Amino acid sequence: MGVGLGAGAGAGPGVGVGGLDVPKLQRRLAAFAAARHWEQYHTPKNLVAALSVEASELVEIFQWLTPEESGRVMDDADTAHRVKDEVADVLAYLLQLCEVLGIDALAALDAKIDRNERRFPAPGGP
Repeated sequence: MGVGLGAGAGAGPGVGVGGLDVPKLQRRLAAFAAARHWEQYHTPKNLVAALSVEASELVEIFQWLTPEESGRVMDDADTAHRVKDEVADVLAYLLQLCEVLGIDALAALDAKIDRNERRFPAPGGP
């Protein structure tokens, strides 16, 4: 039920590579699910469970790698493809969960970074 997603940084608030943004991706995911009549399954509980499964599939790729091997995981085309697919699945379910719960994912992340900056000031900082 996952849909491949692409995102990047630096193009403005919520905008990624190719003009993609979070709301646009959420609309695509919703349309994808609606066309297959999957909305009934997209409850918060089910989406969190699916998110956990997909995150575990990402962990599986790295499970027995050394730290050095894990740093080179994108060097192998087949493994890189698997990593990208699992990252996309994790992001897809997270965005669907945010949509269902009415959470602005980027605003939540921004607020969390603000809190962490206050909780964990950089050494030598203000």
